[in-house]
Amino acid sequence: MAAPVACTITGLMADSSGEGQDPTAAARIAELEAEVRREQKKMALVQDVGRALTSAYGIDALLAVIMEKITELMDADRSTLYLLSEDGTQLWSKVVQGADIVEIRLKVGEGISGWVAKSGETVNIPDAYSDKRFQPAVDLRSGYRTRSILCGAMRNTQGAIVGVLQVLNKRGGPFLAEDEQLLGALAGQAAIAIENAKLYHSLVAQNRLLARAKAELEQRSYELNALFEVEQELSAHPELDELLARILRRTMALLSAESGSIVLKERDGQGLRFHTVAGPAEEKFAGLVIPIGSGVVGWVVARGEPVAVADPAHDERHASDLARRLDVTPRNLMCAPLLDGEEVVGAIEVIDHRAASGAGHRAEATQAGARGDGGAPALDDPGFADSDLKLLVLIAGQVGKAIGLWRSRTERESKDRLASIGRMLAGVLHDLKTPMTIISGYAQLMAQTEEAAQREAYVEQILRQFDLMSGMAREVLAFARGDADLVIRKVYLHQFLDEVQTQLKASLAGRNIELEVSRGYDGTAYFDQQKVLRVIHNLARNAADAMPSGGTFRLATAMQGDSLVIEASDTGTGIPPEVQGRLFALFASAKRGGTGLGLAIVKKIVDDHGGSIEVTTGDTGTTFRIRLPRGRGSGSGSGSGDTWPPAAKSA
Repeated sequence: MAAPVACTITGLMADSSGEGQDPTAAARIAELEAEVRREQKKMALVQDVGRALTSAYGIDALLAVIMEKITELMDADRSTLYLLSEDGTQLWSKVVQGADIVEIRLKVGEGISGWVAKSGETVNIPDAYSDKRFQPAVDLRSGYRTRSILCGAMRNTQGAIVGVLQVLNKRGGPFLAEDEQLLGALAGQAAIAIENAKLYHSLVAQNRLLARAKAELEQRSYELNALFEVEQELSAHPELDELLARILRRTMALLSAESGSIVLKERDGQGLRFHTVAGPAEEKFAGLVIPIGSGVVGWVVARGEPVAVADPAHDERHASDLARRLDVTPRNLMCAPLLDGEEVVGAIEVIDHRAASGAGHRAEATQAGARGDGGAPALDDPGFADSDLKLLVLIAGQVGKAIGLWRSRTERESKDRLASIGRMLAGVLHDLKTPMTIISGYAQLMAQTEEAAQREAYVEQILRQFDLMSGMAREVLAFARGDADLVIRKVYLHQFLDEVQTQLKASLAGRNIELEVSRGYDGTAYFDQQKVLRVIHNLARNAADAMPSGGTFRLATAMQGDSLVIEASDTGTGIPPEVQGRLFALFASAKRGGTGLGLAIVKKIVDDHGGSIEVTTGDTGTTFRIRLPRGRGSGSGSGSGDTWPPAAKSA
């Protein structure tokens, strides 16, 4: 339309180039120039609409842009684009009312737009209130006055109606036939654009779902591979210490952690021991015992819940005092409980994620990219990801089961061996009754022969040895059954030490071992003298085994506060490192052919008295330090009598 108008203007200007220009021609020129400008504006708006239709807007944004441009293009007050619902029963659109965006829903067949959606015909109404299909209630609610309406159906490439395009109140009069043609063209383009937008966003959504599924599959594959590696470690190493050390190192590698630890509950259930530690602070934490509930790891054991802490320094659960005392400053950490069934037996903790992203972070980054929320984390981000905590929980579950199985197996083996030893010793003791009775009888006869005083002394020593042998045999049997039978008596230390010295000289004779007894305290105390005597004999026997070429065995007593301290030391080769961690455990022995019962019996006797035992060892010897309560009634058993030594008893 603009080209013919321009030609007409050019002709009129040529005809009126002389003097005395016709005023009518000048007015006509001005009118045609205004029409050209209107057409040019229309063309620009049509181009804007075209660009909007081809843009990758969301549906709501696309509707808003189309309505804005069509309103301006049609020279109208407002326009509305309705989309047909999936079930074909409703029309819906979102329009701006004041500062709010309001969604409008109409039933197909309701009002002008509903009628067009049902019939598919274009409606051009110069006076809305004269048409019975118009619903004036909408004007009453909004305060808007509808005059003219132009409404047409939107059809997709298959010709199906997908919506309705409605324009209200053309400025300067009713809508014209050329407006109907323009609206029809715009409605067709809009329908195709909306269909394309729906398809595009559907594909984008599907791609995101596929990307998320791929990331989850990769993460799951990574977790399964990690658990497989852990399971290999669990099945390859039967010893608990070595098993936990290898599992901790494997876990740190999988989660890109700089440090880690495995803490286990103490047998009394009152504390947590750092059983296995790896990383820069290994020496500071190894063997450390903390109360349950202390620090993040204590919180995890107490609650039985996993946790990730991004900034421990500002977390109230963090053991800040302990960290300052040990001079450690963790940047971030994760901790998960070790469960044996429903019982929390400990926890596994990893500390300080390394700067380079691990496999867990890579999977998390892939998921973030699939969600469109920022992609991969920065390489200098040291924090652990959610997927890392999930993997730690899975590993903790495997480790907890392994610890439970190891404990069950160990307890079962110990019970089986104790039962075997008990049956064996019961038979031995039964067989020893006859020769012991005979020897005892001959010893008593010796007292009736010549040189009675000398023979009496020999008899007394023989009977004492037999009494000791009988008591040791009974102790082994009682220990195998788990019995605790103490006879607490008042003991005069000077008499007790005299007897100990006499017996130890006899038992160490011929082994090139010098005996030293230091009587730092020789007053009175209360304990089961027979069992404490067996404790000293066991320690002396172990010391002699550690000094095959000879040496010195020292026995010393002292009173510290309310405790009697008995210290036994030797100048032997020390305790091998592989035995130190399980020194008082059943069947722990460094001597070829040893039963491993001696120190276990020592520990049980001391525990039954309510005392404690400590050991220090090195290349130049070993020292055992025993503390026993000085007063009466401190142990787990009791008995009658208040003096020592008791009368010698035969078997």
